Amino acid sequence: MQNKNSDIEIIDAVLAGNQSAYAELVKRNQRYVFTLALRFTRSREDAEEVAQDTFVKAYRSLSSYQRTAKFSTWLYTIVYNTSMTYLRKKRLDVSSIDDEGTAIQLESYGLADDLSVERKSRSFYVNKAIENLLPDDATIINLFYLGEQSLEEISQIMGMEANTIKVKLHRARQRLKNQLEIILGGEVKDLI
Repeated sequence: MQNKNSDIEIIDAVLAGNQSAYAELVKRNQRYVFTLALRFTRSREDAEEVAQDTFVKAYRSLSSYQRTAKFSTWLYTIVYNTSMTYLRKKRLDVSSIDDEGTAIQLESYGLADDLSVERKSRSFYVNKAIENLLPDDATIINLFYLGEQSLEEISQIMGMEANTIKVKLHRARQRLKNQLEIILGGEVKDLI
């Protein structure tokens, strides 16, 4: 049985001077950090840059990690903020955080599963509907469902109250449903 160190134990080791221990934290979180950055930037090259910047910022700020939230929540907050800053600098349209090109890029990066045609089709239409959502709505939907983050974790990531996130999630679901109805018409019931 392999004894895996917790994130806190690794952080303590890094802060004690074992800088190479940070590689384990990167290894544990690199796929999700990249995926989240890719959803925001919609470009593999930009996502790689954001992911790298995220890990550098996290390393430099490791001593400020308060341990009141999970390390992954703290790290995803950095991904979110780094992505938003990056997009503002590039003045990109962030209304879409997922598209068919992203799925292709994920497959080439080795992150996507070999999905059935039906699941790919369902995913395609859901992603198309997400493209039409406001950036905050799309972010909340992705963090809640893709990232499996709790409302409290999302509130920490986005810097909003948990009740606000709960209301925004409810409204985002409604808008997502409306977008699916626009795209698919009566077939939306089969998809959901």
